[in-house]
Amino acid sequence: MTGNNKPIWWETAPLSTVEHKTVAPTSDVLIVGAGYTGLSAAITLARAGRSVQVFDKQRPGEGASTRNGGITSGNLRLSHAEMTRRFGEARATAIEAEAKIAREDLYRFIAEEKIDCDFNLVGRFTGAASPGDYEGLARSAGHLRQTLGIEAYAVPRSEQGNILGTSLYHGGNVRMDIGGLNPAKLHAEMLRLAQKAGAVIHAETPVLNLNPQGDACEVMTSRGKVRARDVIVGTNGYTDQSDRWLRRRLVPVRSRIIATAPLSPNLMKELMPRGMMCSDTRQLSYYYRPSPDGRRILFGGRDGTIAGDPDWPTEALRRTLVALFPELAEVEITHSWYGHVAMNRDMVPRIFSRRGIRYAAGYCGSGVVWARWAGQKAAMQVLGLDEGGSALDFRPPAAVPLFNGKAWFMPAVFAWLTLMDRLAARTQR
Repeated sequence: MTGNNKPIWWETAPLSTVEHKTVAPTSDVLIVGAGYTGLSAAITLARAGRSVQVFDKQRPGEGASTRNGGITSGNLRLSHAEMTRRFGEARATAIEAEAKIAREDLYRFIAEEKIDCDFNLVGRFTGAASPGDYEGLARSAGHLRQTLGIEAYAVPRSEQGNILGTSLYHGGNVRMDIGGLNPAKLHAEMLRLAQKAGAVIHAETPVLNLNPQGDACEVMTSRGKVRARDVIVGTNGYTDQSDRWLRRRLVPVRSRIIATAPLSPNLMKELMPRGMMCSDTRQLSYYYRPSPDGRRILFGGRDGTIAGDPDWPTEALRRTLVALFPELAEVEITHSWYGHVAMNRDMVPRIFSRRGIRYAAGYCGSGVVWARWAGQKAAMQVLGLDEGGSALDFRPPAAVPLFNGKAWFMPAVFAWLTLMDRLAARTQR
């Protein structure tokens, strides 16, 4: 079993050390969280001339912003039909349209700011775990093409080998608007831009309490009190007891990624000939990709644990990887790490407000696109700009019953979904 539990991304983009600066007693805007959400908001606000202080209880980016798979999916976990049932046709259509705009805006941001983050728009293949899933994926590709103008197409099983060197799936679909990047490099560049714009970043300085008072908010931190006119909270899967109201609405779920040892160019060409980002339709869905240098396979999925760092989730991912690519049975796993994604009862990314505090959170595992977008939108709202409008901005998500921050039910959920996948696999034999 690998002994390296740090993200492979940190080898090419180590976490930044931020010099401690004096905490100013007043600020136009105070931001909680220095990940993609907080830094995106900070860049927007500081460039608009606002005084901005950003507080993080860890080093900037130490949470999910530098622990994810670096896939620019902007996924929506709910189908159009399900979103329509929950939120109405108009909002469902608007959320889908906004997902496309959010991806395009990330690509614009990377290009215009000249961000070196190994971005490559290679497309994504989604594998069908069953013949019925293939039919659904084919319909989905048609919907994306006809409704949103996205280049997307079905891949029958007979042509699957051109995309992926596995016989596990029953075909799938491809959409060409999704790519890959190095998430730690993206975060490092966003941190640089925020600081250059004048935002002050306070690392390893937890926020202890938020106390709205009329037209301002009094914020207690571990290094002093701040009175801010506006507050944006972007803690997502790392929300703690400093905001108990929010904590009851975001369920932190561990997502783990393993990395293989470097593989030969011939083997990489055999297994991932198009170098695409990949996922599948299993209940416990998996996501995987080549490393930016094209030498390794990074393979991720839900962890199923809520404490400690046991070996079995790594071994479970390794077995799943080998089932997909038997050629990797003897290949070493060099890295295994996890981060927290945040689910909410609406199951769509959210922007909402309460008592004068703006929240951007609940990205449901697709924060590379959504976190930067939502942080930017929250900042535009603070600035009073029409561009701050968003289909993600509606009522706060409901609290999760019997939940107060610790996802005690996740092992049972993980076990149930694992059983569902095993039963489904047996029916395909």
